[in-house]
Amino acid sequence: MDTPAQPAPIASAHHEEPDNRMFGVTILLLSESMLFFVFFAAYVALRLTSPRWLPAGVDGLEVIRPAINTVVLVSSSFVIFFAEKALERNNLTLFRGLLLLTSAMGGYFLLGQAIEWRSLPFGLTTGQFGSTFYLLTGFHGLHVLVGILLQLGVFARSFVAGLYTPEKHFGLSAASLFWHFVDVIWLILFALLYLWQSPAVQG
Repeated sequence: MDTPAQPAPIASAHHEEPDNRMFGVTILLLSESMLFFVFFAAYVALRLTSPRWLPAGVDGLEVIRPAINTVVLVSSSFVIFFAEKALERNNLTLFRGLLLLTSAMGGYFLLGQAIEWRSLPFGLTTGQFGSTFYLLTGFHGLHVLVGILLQLGVFARSFVAGLYTPEKHFGLSAASLFWHFVDVIWLILFALLYLWQSPAVQG
């Protein structure tokens, strides 16, 4: 009696799961990008159509401190990139150190933003500029905070044996991708809020 033919092996769901999860992260970031794009478009439209954009008595935003913050935040993207490379070389000590450094640089950015907020001569309800400024920087700052928490979560989980290996580190890859997204969004915000201060549009 012939043995019934066995069904062809199906690709293990275990191997497909990381790709599916990264696809989910990518979709999440795309949806967040669309949300920020709407905010950017609203800012530009309001800026171009307002007869007086900056609040009375405000000639412009101070650029040096935000520029330093920008350098720190953008540099942190390189640090977390090297953290990934360290894990791929199975250097857990260096990986953890670079991950903590990335989180610290994100914390420095938030501290710098908080100091800037305290020094500004306008508030959330001070006209369209104040509303959009605090909305954009606050919403982005919330993403920075989420990114820091993700990195600290990865750091804590890295002490669980076998959870992060050179071949398996989805959590780190997701946190890293989210951090690069946060950096790119900030570069656009920095250009819109701090570099685009032409007196010609002040009305």
